[in-house]
Amino acid sequence: MNTLLLRLGGAMQSWGAQSRFGVRDTGLEPSKSGVLGLVCAALGIDRADDAGLAPPAALQMGVRVDREGTLKVDYHTAKDVMKAGGGTKDTELSNRYYLADALFLVGLAGDDLSLLERVHAALKNPVWPLFLGRKAFVPGEPVWLADGLKPGLELAAALETYPLLSDRAIPERLRLVLEDPNGTLVRADQPLSFGARRFAQRRLRVGFMDVKPEAA
Repeated sequence: MNTLLLRLGGAMQSWGAQSRFGVRDTGLEPSKSGVLGLVCAALGIDRADDAGLAPPAALQMGVRVDREGTLKVDYHTAKDVMKAGGGTKDTELSNRYYLADALFLVGLAGDDLSLLERVHAALKNPVWPLFLGRKAFVPGEPVWLADGLKPGLELAAALETYPLLSDRAIPERLRLVLEDPNGTLVRADQPLSFGARRFAQRRLRVGFMDVKPEAA
């Protein structure tokens, strides 16, 4: 097993997995569909390219929450919105949720080291711009970590041993969200096709790790 670590931090992030109509939600940590969308943008994989999506989608994902952030909501009013059946709608109202000032260490893991090497290089020099769930939410720091590629290191170990991403407001413990086929948490954010907007369910487990005094 090999792991690639990413840093996702910015003024605003949104990782919706259940958005419907006038309510655009966000999870409390990055969704797999959102992270893989970012990876595909870095690699230059078009949203209609299901074959190109398949290799990164097969990677396992885990998240370490270094800073939980604050849940916020914006009330949006848009005019002349295109309707699915044709024509336009005079006014579209929506509530759009996002996380303010959150910071995450994300790990992608798999046996294909060459794939992770390509993703690592692409994050440093992406083909298309990277964003944190929505196009308006740009990273406040580079997603690429110089020492983020960890050959031979399991996902959980990579997340637990990597230095803290921030020295501000360090908590006593950090939340970990890891893919686990026996996990009790179910999310429908495993992308099968971005073009057709098809997603499968995946299972997760949530745990915590203590922050060592020397890390603080």
